[in-house]
Amino acid sequence: MAFWTEADFDEHERVEVVHDRASGLTAIIALHSTHLGPAAGGTRFWHYADPDAAMRDALRLSRGMSYKNAMAGLPMGGGKAVVLLDEKSTKTADMLAAFGDAVDALGGAYVTAEDVGASEADMVAIHARTPHVCGLPAEDGSVGGDPGPFTAMGIYHGIRAAVAYKLDKDSVAGVHVALQGCGSVGGGVARLLAKEGAQLTVADVDEDRAKTLAREVGGKAVAADQIMATSCDVFSPNALGAILDEAGVARLDCRIVAGGANNQIARPEHGAQLHARGILYAPDYVINAGGIINVSLEYLCRQHREPCDINEVRKRIAQIPDRLMAIWQESDETGRSSDVVADAMARELIGRG
Repeated sequence: MAFWTEADFDEHERVEVVHDRASGLTAIIALHSTHLGPAAGGTRFWHYADPDAAMRDALRLSRGMSYKNAMAGLPMGGGKAVVLLDEKSTKTADMLAAFGDAVDALGGAYVTAEDVGASEADMVAIHARTPHVCGLPAEDGSVGGDPGPFTAMGIYHGIRAAVAYKLDKDSVAGVHVALQGCGSVGGGVARLLAKEGAQLTVADVDEDRAKTLAREVGGKAVAADQIMATSCDVFSPNALGAILDEAGVARLDCRIVAGGANNQIARPEHGAQLHARGILYAPDYVINAGGIINVSLEYLCRQHREPCDINEVRKRIAQIPDRLMAIWQESDETGRSSDVVADAMARELIGRG
């Protein structure tokens, strides 16, 4: 199938399929918009049983990055890359070098960073071939590095805002949050919520990781296939996306959905289903912008040879609740679902309103 006939093709400015025979690299780099600046978004290293799924991921994720960066007030466009791994998830130094060359060949139109399956060490290797990389190692208290903790910080702020808006509570103390995914982001969110006294139920495909996190935060671990049906105040998806399909929405037993996974809503009609059920939804690319705020400021400061201030990162992340509140208020006033409201706002910002 030609990528421009995909349902998720949205006037993308550029889609590159990269194949390097010598290293075995096969990758897709999708640039959705450079209206506000260079297209910024991480690289996902993943085994796709179906190559069409890799293209759909690249198209959806890059569009999401356009919206995310615009709504976060960053002078960056939206892009994303996926590297197609084999069944053993083989990733070599030669593949990283070839991918760095592919990014460099775009002349700064695309700026990459960590995503699923990528590490700071991978970014260092790619940076050896191109300057158009962010998320490089940083000392404690510095801008840059692993975006996960900053993403978690934004989601925590967003959950607090959702609890205030929907439940009329000024704290998450005693609020039951069911978290799907216990990795860098989900684990970070759980720890921040636990400090404030939230009641936590957690799940992960790695059951041992879920049990370990549950012990640490004083919560309960359940099987990965049970977490969406857990009766709770807030369901927080922090793993892979497209979980909110017709069956997923029907399983929910919560009043709020607020988490860091990208592209949580499988298709537009599923956002309408959430809205019809009276479930408050925090658009993913708004609530999970903390990581890209951190690494984008790292990149911009490095490009302009200016000092980076970690307090500026924290200040911008703390603005996430205000953006969510504006979306929810317009949703209530117009009757449109929050995902539709957010998309309209984002498209206006990138000149596609």
